[in-house]
Amino acid sequence: MERVCKFLKDAGTYYLATVEGDQPRVRPFGTAHIFEGKLYIQTGKVKAVSRQLAANPKVEICAFMKGKWLRLAGELVEDDRVEAKASLLEAYPSLQKMYAADDGNTQVWYFKNATATFSSFTSEPEVITF
Repeated sequence: MERVCKFLKDAGTYYLATVEGDQPRVRPFGTAHIFEGKLYIQTGKVKAVSRQLAANPKVEICAFMKGKWLRLAGELVEDDRVEAKASLLEAYPSLQKMYAADDGNTQVWYFKNATATFSSFTSEPEVITF
């Protein structure tokens, strides 16, 4: 899990895929944080992605860096605790201008039943589950 988090952070931007009805939706994200042994991401409740996750928490992430890519599939579980939100926001100070742990908008989600696949054109895929 630490390797997955590091890859996402080093890549800077990754793309999160959700579904809305029968339509796939993909958007850039940039948060990845380990808290209490779980991999978290963050968004705002006012965004469409929040409604999509509430309706169907199955997601996939794709990140690309230096000729390698990561696909991370799993289910996201919302953690509404202030401590979880505060921990992620402390790791991303730039978000503190837009979000606060107790603002009623900040959401953090952690991965459950996750499968991460590291791939490249020059080596066999490597699969990690957590």
